[in-house]
Amino acid sequence: MALRPVQVNIKALDPSAVGRFWAQALGWTAHSPGVTTYVAPGPGPLPESAAGPLPGSAADPEPRSEPGDTLVWPDPVAVGIDVVPVPEPKSPTKNRVHLDLATTSPAHQAELTARLEALGATPVHVGQGAVPWTVLADPEGNEFCVLEPREVYRDTGPIAAIVVDCADPRAMARFWDEALEWTLHEVSDDYARFRSAQGVGPYVEFIRTPNVKTVPDRVHLDLLPHAGDDKEVSRLRALGATDLDLGQGSVPWTCLTDPEGHEFCVLALH
Repeated sequence: MALRPVQVNIKALDPSAVGRFWAQALGWTAHSPGVTTYVAPGPGPLPESAAGPLPGSAADPEPRSEPGDTLVWPDPVAVGIDVVPVPEPKSPTKNRVHLDLATTSPAHQAELTARLEALGATPVHVGQGAVPWTVLADPEGNEFCVLEPREVYRDTGPIAAIVVDCADPRAMARFWDEALEWTLHEVSDDYARFRSAQGVGPYVEFIRTPNVKTVPDRVHLDLLPHAGDDKEVSRLRALGATDLDLGQGSVPWTCLTDPEGHEFCVLALH
């Protein structure tokens, strides 16, 4: 058995505000059941394994409580966004993990970019030069891209890909191909691309960049094992993952890094 990516974890000074931005950006719903804000497609039946009903409405991304509104977690197709509070602002260093947003036409790309800027996104320069995509940052400076239309992303939903900067895509492909239940679609010296075995939802991509890790990751993946599978963390350690102490104390998830130091968490399914 193996793990599946279920959410992108974003650290924020104001998780409610950042969560609302991403809900409005993606056309999803922001749910605030506690200190974090979880962003995902609209509500549905809540499994017994999740921790109580969560409020939300797909038509209104503002967190609110409505009787009977519940959420599927994890979403069967989408990779959600979990915005968690931290006391430190983002450093000026570019995040090593970012989201690429899909568009269907040049007009859609222009409209989406304008709408995101109206929501509080700002254009940023990360050395991209003259490229057909647009680089923006959310209200707390987390970079993301609005892509030009690409056939490969025609059916991903609003998030085309979760992109991870790395030094060696082939090495990352070897580790993550063993770690994930997702399918490795392409691998080269420059990038590696994974997607769910069902061929739905976003891709996870490892892109070769010259940058090395200098600060803790502001954005990372959260992975989930299947019910009854309690050996995944040990298996990841055997593959080359390393335990990570962030001062998290006694928590029901496990913090690890992959062989290049990318942080990720293995969640517990209750």
